[in-house]
Amino acid sequence: MQNQTLIQYFHWYYNEKENLWTKVANEAVYLKELGITSVWLPPAYKSNSGALGIGYDAYDLFDLGEFDQKGSVSTRYGSKVAYLKAIDSLHNQGIGVLADAVFNHKAGGDEVEKIKVRTVNPDNRNEFTSDVFEIEAWTKFNFPGRKGKYSEFIWNHECFSGVDWAEDLKKTAIYVIQNFDGEGFEKVPSTELGNYDFLMFNDIDYRNEAVIAELNYWGEWIVETTKVDGFRLDAVKHINPAFISQWIDHLDQKFNRKFFIVAENWDVDCTEDQEEYIRITGGRTQIFDSLLHHNFYMASKDGNRFDMRKIFDNTLISLTPELAVTFVDNHDTQPLQALESYIYFWFRPLAYAIILLREQGIPCLFFPDIYGGIYDDQDKEANQIHIELVKLPQVEVMSKIRANLSYGEQRDYFNHENCIGWTRAGDDEYANSGLAVLLSTGNDGFKAMEIGKKFAGKTFIDALGYREQDVTIDENGWAEFHCNAGSVSVWILKTD
Repeated sequence: MQNQTLIQYFHWYYNEKENLWTKVANEAVYLKELGITSVWLPPAYKSNSGALGIGYDAYDLFDLGEFDQKGSVSTRYGSKVAYLKAIDSLHNQGIGVLADAVFNHKAGGDEVEKIKVRTVNPDNRNEFTSDVFEIEAWTKFNFPGRKGKYSEFIWNHECFSGVDWAEDLKKTAIYVIQNFDGEGFEKVPSTELGNYDFLMFNDIDYRNEAVIAELNYWGEWIVETTKVDGFRLDAVKHINPAFISQWIDHLDQKFNRKFFIVAENWDVDCTEDQEEYIRITGGRTQIFDSLLHHNFYMASKDGNRFDMRKIFDNTLISLTPELAVTFVDNHDTQPLQALESYIYFWFRPLAYAIILLREQGIPCLFFPDIYGGIYDDQDKEANQIHIELVKLPQVEVMSKIRANLSYGEQRDYFNHENCIGWTRAGDDEYANSGLAVLLSTGNDGFKAMEIGKKFAGKTFIDALGYREQDVTIDENGWAEFHCNAGSVSVWILKTD
């Protein structure tokens, strides 16, 4: 079975001439050649920002670029027709599609309601800082542009546990809505800030059974309408995990299949929190390994001061590799975004070798590393910044190697703080498969490694082209492999 490889097919500032859905459709054949097995597409529904919205300020989950709402018919990425065509194009290449599901909040209410609230300490959301009082808030969603098509459900304040804006007061705060379901926030996995149920906008309340029923129905509708193969779940540490578990079970039972689900449970310093989330949800989802991303970031900053023997310490892939989706960067960590921790460019090929060419985990590529990205935005001090993210041709090479050659027994050589390596012994199902990887965060590296006796007398070359010499495997299946300083070399069988 071919190795799985995902790609996040967008970034926060996607601004190419082609709308994204058209680009996806046009690139489907190339993605197949790249070895991609599933494509994660951004939120396809109408956002509060209309055609300008990235999609995470979710407004109407049933508007896939079909209705005149929030100032546009199409979303930032194109029309519903173009979205469905993009999915069909990927399916025609045997590539799965992951839809992005934002279940934490809704934004851009259509009408104001008078509601009873209490404020909380933003640094401890369990601590009330006021008695009950009344505000006006944008908590009613009746979607006038859609006029009840697909769903007649009207969202009101009883569907939400909190808001961050009082329209009458023109004031921002964290307002806990005093519904019949209780006066405080729901219990969620994250205890950061006391209780991290509230993140932004109108926080969805999963103590309301009607809300659960509506989102179960939406799950059915989106699968039947688009034929997507799975979901990426946004911001799950802020969401009642009982809802997540039942929603997945509902879809699996409804369609008599197991959907591929990957959750964003963002954490960069606590493996216990990731383990607890897996326990609570019964391992129903894959999880993005943000802990490994953090190790990559620190290694890229610290250079030869970082001990590469510890690159997998305190990571999901070291604890539960079968659930880990590994990545180098994403739309939240790219420059000028909220979780900015962009891996330094010198280290990016090394990080990609680690996620693409090893046995453990399912890697997820990032759009700019394949296509590049140029954009402008303000930093936290309101300075205008120009950003150019260059494409990395090494990623294309390694992604193809993953699909065709990265198979068989893995032998690790993590015995030097700046130079680590591993080999894959190959698999008879994949002709010429087998490889050796060596990377160094210090000086030129070399290491004797075993790849297997079946390669005795065979010649290996550096697929990335950094090292010009050939390497011949000895009669015992060993050879000395090399890499340049601060670089990586991927040694594959010479077939010419």
